[in-house]
Amino acid sequence: MIMLDTHVVVWLHTNALSEFSARAVREIELNDLAVSPMVELELGYLYEIGRTAGPAADVLGSLASRLGLTVAQIGFGPVCAAALEVTWTRDPFDRLLAAHALTAGLPLLTKDAHMLEHLPLAFWD
Repeated sequence: MIMLDTHVVVWLHTNALSEFSARAVREIELNDLAVSPMVELELGYLYEIGRTAGPAADVLGSLASRLGLTVAQIGFGPVCAAALEVTWTRDPFDRLLAAHALTAGLPLLTKDAHMLEHLPLAFWD
């Protein structure tokens, strides 16, 4: 199983396949896919400010049907405790997403250079 960053979810939902590296496509095809509830929250925020075309539930529901995407459930307490150690970002969504990946021990597919530099579980190429 791999976790997906928010921009990966948006690109999958909009079929923006040209955005993906060859490895990213391969990993998406070969693995079960999950998102953190933080991705769901960020999608909702992006919809509220007009940066995505659909509500979070619609985006995730569509990808659940098409790709079997699930929302990875984990206790909020352990994620928040891990987030205290993620001091390399001030972005609350990235901080909690990184903490979720660390707590769950799951790789995170992201193109975010800052995440790739600081989160050992993050990958793209």
